[in-house]
Amino acid sequence: MSGPVFDERDQLDTVAAALLPGERIVAVYDATDPGAGFIGLTDLRVLLQDNAFAGRRTALTSIPYARICSVSLLSGRTSTGGVVASGRIAVTTGPHTYELALRDAGRARHAHDVVLERMLRP
Repeated sequence: MSGPVFDERDQLDTVAAALLPGERIVAVYDATDPGAGFIGLTDLRVLLQDNAFAGRRTALTSIPYARICSVSLLSGRTSTGGVVASGRIAVTTGPHTYELALRDAGRARHAHDVVLERMLRP
């Protein structure tokens, strides 16, 4: 089996340092929004790094898949009204929605599918 997919080695290392015993990394994707860090996907949870947390701090937020209400793959519209894939996803947990722009639509689609698949597991 191949290892996790990732964009930046330091982000992968940050997620690896936060793993629980037996937890495995699936993917770590760089977020391109200002202040956003990355999204980490493991077999147990989603990790979001926010580099613009209150008080100029950095937060690493863990969201167990069982606590996610929905995951969205966002798209945009062309000037002619067509739909175009974007590199954005949104993860909703109760009253909070975390929206991230990833490097491209393929990464966003993979992150969306990983989250959705784990949400739907019994």
